[in-house]
Amino acid sequence: MTDRSTSFDVAIIGGGVIGLAIGWRAAQRGLDVLVLERGEPGGGTSRVAAGMLAPIAEADPGEQPLLALGLASAAAYPRFIEELSEAGGTDPGYLSCGTLMVARDRDESEALERELAMRDSLGLPVRRLRASEARRLEPGLAPSLRLALEIPGDHVIEPARLTAALVAALRHAGGRLRSATDVAEVLISGGRVAGVRLLDGGELRAANVVVAAGIWSGLLAGLPPQARVPLRPVKGQTLRLHDPAGPGLLTRVVRMPPGYLVPRGDGRYVLGATMEERGFDTTVTAGAVFELLRDATELVPGVSELVIDELLAGLRPGTPDNAPAIGPGSIPGLHWAAGHHRNGILLTPITAEMVVAELTGDPPHPLAEAFHPARFAAATAGTRA
Repeated sequence: MTDRSTSFDVAIIGGGVIGLAIGWRAAQRGLDVLVLERGEPGGGTSRVAAGMLAPIAEADPGEQPLLALGLASAAAYPRFIEELSEAGGTDPGYLSCGTLMVARDRDESEALERELAMRDSLGLPVRRLRASEARRLEPGLAPSLRLALEIPGDHVIEPARLTAALVAALRHAGGRLRSATDVAEVLISGGRVAGVRLLDGGELRAANVVVAAGIWSGLLAGLPPQARVPLRPVKGQTLRLHDPAGPGLLTRVVRMPPGYLVPRGDGRYVLGATMEERGFDTTVTAGAVFELLRDATELVPGVSELVIDELLAGLRPGTPDNAPAIGPGSIPGLHWAAGHHRNGILLTPITAEMVVAELTGDPPHPLAEAFHPARFAAATAGTRA
């Protein structure tokens, strides 16, 4: 059935996992929701994400608010997945596998000891393993391994399956989705958001507009400069591989300087990822692929026998402080859910919770203040002054 409606409570720009999750949760609350996606659902940054739910492995002492947000979202994931599976009838591909952070030589071992000390100081559950202990857990690791840290609480999810489950759940809750629909600009009337204009010239009215278009969020027309969130693309190159012999090479995520190897549980793996400040370039380069394979093979020799299925390059949306912008914009009716950098999949449940609380007039989430979009406007104003 063709959706001919032109007026909604909420229009969400972006049909990645974050936009879809917000749409699903908002529709559950009785709001009339439309998600607008310029391509196919989950076809942007969500498609190339590895899907690690790893707030402890990603922990940085200078990013404690972001760590708290990641831990809260990881804790919400089991219930989120349970509800999602029930609502859409689709398996989201959640895998409780844990993580090993590993070191190959003395320098990396010393760095790993510092990583352990930092996590201990923050009270995070991490266990130091001798090389022999790590290899008993993962026999596929190389004999040259020097040291490892085990993080049993970090897990993974498959973004493609998560996307499919969210699409099904959104529709089950009464929300609507339009694919291949480009938003040209946000409409403002009388000092507040009025809806969106599409690239084909059509207009959709909405009391609230949520900007969740990843790196493209910063390019939307119609918003004055002071209402924008500054975003930059951070390129990441990855490989998708599979083992013709089936699963068994690894059962846990292995994180190594500077990349990771993520098992899907069925003989498929994701190897990534570079961190490159190269604008909107999405080319795959021989040097990046070589370095990722070289580093992975040194630690997991069996990687050399895997079949390469796909080479990918995607763009993470980064803000000036590398933390997301979640919450109301400076124009009434405008809401942001953008700038999640490398944590978009991890932060999906809590981002949806925060944005929907704003949409429905619920009290803000206790962690919301640190990620309010207004922090960038204040910084800009201070610079100008």
